[in-house]
Amino acid sequence: MNDFRGDYAALVLDEAVPDDAELLELLRQDPAVLFVDRLELQRANLRSLVPAPGPEVTEERPVWAYYSWRRTVVRLLGPASFRLLRLDRNRNKITAEQQDRLRGVTVGIVGLSVGHAVSLALTLEGACGALRLADFDTMELSNLNRVPGTVLDLGVNKAVVAARRLAEIDPYMDVSLWEDGVSTDTVAAFLDGTDVVIDECDSLDVKLSLRQEARRRRLPVLMATSDRGLVDVERFDLEPERPLFHGVLGDVDVESLSGLGAREKIPLVLRILDAGQLSTAMAASLVEVDETISTWPQLGSDVLLGGAQVAAAVRRIGLGQPLASGRCRMDLDEHLDTLSEPATSEPVFAAAESAEAGSTAPLDAVDAVLESAALAPSGGNVQPWKIVADDEALSFFLAREHTTEMDVGYRGSLVAIGAALHNARIAAAASGILGDVRLHSGTDPGRPVATMTFADGHDPDLARRYVHMRERTSNRNMGVPAGLDSALAARLVEDAEKEAGRLRLVTERATVTSIGEILAESDRIRFLTPTLHREMIDELRWPPADPVDVGIDVRALELDSAELSTLELLRRPDVMAHVGGQDGGRALGNSTRDRVSSSSAIAVLSVCGRGAADYVRGGQATESVWITAQQHGLAVQPISPVFLYGVERAEFEQLSPRYAGALEGLRREFVDLVGVGEKESLIMVLRLSHAPAPSVRSARRRDRTGRRTTS
Repeated sequence: MNDFRGDYAALVLDEAVPDDAELLELLRQDPAVLFVDRLELQRANLRSLVPAPGPEVTEERPVWAYYSWRRTVVRLLGPASFRLLRLDRNRNKITAEQQDRLRGVTVGIVGLSVGHAVSLALTLEGACGALRLADFDTMELSNLNRVPGTVLDLGVNKAVVAARRLAEIDPYMDVSLWEDGVSTDTVAAFLDGTDVVIDECDSLDVKLSLRQEARRRRLPVLMATSDRGLVDVERFDLEPERPLFHGVLGDVDVESLSGLGAREKIPLVLRILDAGQLSTAMAASLVEVDETISTWPQLGSDVLLGGAQVAAAVRRIGLGQPLASGRCRMDLDEHLDTLSEPATSEPVFAAAESAEAGSTAPLDAVDAVLESAALAPSGGNVQPWKIVADDEALSFFLAREHTTEMDVGYRGSLVAIGAALHNARIAAAASGILGDVRLHSGTDPGRPVATMTFADGHDPDLARRYVHMRERTSNRNMGVPAGLDSALAARLVEDAEKEAGRLRLVTERATVTSIGEILAESDRIRFLTPTLHREMIDELRWPPADPVDVGIDVRALELDSAELSTLELLRRPDVMAHVGGQDGGRALGNSTRDRVSSSSAIAVLSVCGRGAADYVRGGQATESVWITAQQHGLAVQPISPVFLYGVERAEFEQLSPRYAGALEGLRREFVDLVGVGEKESLIMVLRLSHAPAPSVRSARRRDRTGRRTTS
């Protein structure tokens, strides 16, 4: 091993150290030495990182790195800040925690052709903390078809060429060289302190010795060949009794493999590589070795691919991720033969037919009542009801099969039924058939939650709301914060109270902002909880491929093109699992955060009590407030935080086992902020704003309502 590092490693100098300062002064006096100072650019980039680094990083003392082979001194950030900035773009394909873990991995590479590409990929990614490079050979012009050196490197040891390149990428990288290569006698010394072994050498006896010693030490061995993207993995760390070379060579000994010529190696190489799997060009070339070509061919693109493949395998081992023993091929030519046109989809925002339910004229007053009841809002537009009319009354049943995990205790469904009941009362009043309303306790299947009899009753106040009730819709457009008229605010509070509800209007900007943060964090938890995420995505409808008579038409989300493109990613459970694994995803709440901040007011509805009838009353109060707000020019958007209908700890555990404590805390923070009492139940959060009209209105299914005649 060569202990002298000056010809391949950067000499890192700290001006605060007297000896280093003295050497720097001598270098400055040498006219042949170039000084390069781009420190301020590095510092500016460092300050721009997200999240912003702390003072222990930004105030780290810089250094000078002397590259003797270039006769150049470069001013650089100190080691911690350098690594943070250089590897920042790895995140979050490699997280900061994973990056720290990988720094503890030492990789030994024998053979610096494909090995050069492997060492380069490992260094670029920061996928290890130390490298041992072994190769006795020097760079020749014929190597430059696959080894990324230059003509200035001709005659230089291949390990030195690789180490210099790595030092110019990261002067802090721990690289040691074995310029005499590795022999059967030095394999054991080379593997001391190594965690992963990369075999890219040509000597079959060394290949066998490496595996024998690696198996004895329980070290994994990786190999890539430059034909059809073959990657070979032997996990001796997990399977110490595993046969060498997967057993394809049988019982061979080191002595029988030493000193073989290129042609003598071919039968053994074919057994290792599996002759039947070689590319046509490689197989034909082997026939010509020592005849029309001197050795087997290797292409630069294949070598670079192998470097990437092995680096990915090392990363898995270093992070304790699954990686089995065996081999696989990633044949680029085969993949290029499968090129096809990308799938296209219909434009989501194409002109749409009216989504309003009831486009045909109702047959009679009872039909008008049924149709109006079905126009009520429900969480995710799931329409969790069965509404049945006979000659005497209208009955509202809870349809449990249409509920979701967020509908804790069916409370959200009861609120939706309350809204439907309020619509029915308005329509009945307008038609002169309003009767008595009765709310029933419990949510037993087959028993109505509420009933409204048909009579000859009139209520002018309700009747006047008929047109506005049918126009009611959700509006998720960004708004312009504006003052809320005090008379209108008082009217909204009064409307809620008439239905036994209580309304709190939040208009103070700092409080609105705080509510936005709470609701945004709730959205993040919803995205990162698998069941809630699946149900949320299942609610979305993508016309024209999906019917829009249930669920949320994506056009109604009022997303811009960037948000819509991002939604394609957010739909994927694997992406959310990856984000959740890092407990990240603050941006998942941005849409809600931004829309809340554009609101004129946040309306929070509650009721006293927690019985089924209380939530139905709350639904009536919500619908009444909504109709009045929209009638007076306000855009209304319902917001359902995950914690909305949770009360007990067990209910938060049911909603999201991982984030139960966080949800409980968010609910507590929310009710404290808006002043909801302990004996009150949250019913709904409405965002009130001044915004353009919505793009579409939600449609309704016609099979959730019906009439039956009495005999």
